[in-house]
Amino acid sequence: MDPFLSLLHSFSSSLLEPELASLKFLCREKIGKRKLESVQSGVELFGILLEQQLIAKDRLDFLEGLLRDIKREDLISQLKQFVEDGEVTDPADQPDVHERRLQKAAIEVICENVGKNWRMLVRKLGVSEVKMERIIAAYPCDLREQLFQSLREWQKWKGKDAKVTDLIKALRGCHMNLVADKVEEAILLLNTGAS
Repeated sequence: MDPFLSLLHSFSSSLLEPELASLKFLCREKIGKRKLESVQSGVELFGILLEQQLIAKDRLDFLEGLLRDIKREDLISQLKQFVEDGEVTDPADQPDVHERRLQKAAIEVICENVGKNWRMLVRKLGVSEVKMERIIAAYPCDLREQLFQSLREWQKWKGKDAKVTDLIKALRGCHMNLVADKVEEAILLLNTGAS
């Protein structure tokens, strides 16, 4: 199944009737009035936009603009994730917003402080050698990016089960206690700032 079509289908399922009406209105200049009047769902609207090549996997500006106009930031973030990952992940399989913020902070600290021994950490997290080799081939001269992409791979693989505590445990398991302490400090700062 085409991941882009899956994404559009999930967008369609989450659209409320007034939002669909707004989208149809916003498309009036691009799609004929008669065609728009027959549209009863987001799937139908997206189908027309695809046919007229107003949207495509590699042409998402128009779609992003539509979603911004109807103030669906949640769908925009899914769209951006699709662009980054090249695939759609079910939002139900993603960590909650707070956990994602903690992970982002933790990954920043890890990328700043773990050097050439990054593979040991990523192995401890369970990322396969094949995936690591693929990442190394994609970023041959950038250790920091290799580590960052490997941690992103771990996040994708674990989904909602990806926890900052796992990162800290893996760091300590690799005797990277100073980095683990720095991650804990960053998390503590985020948690105290959020409350």
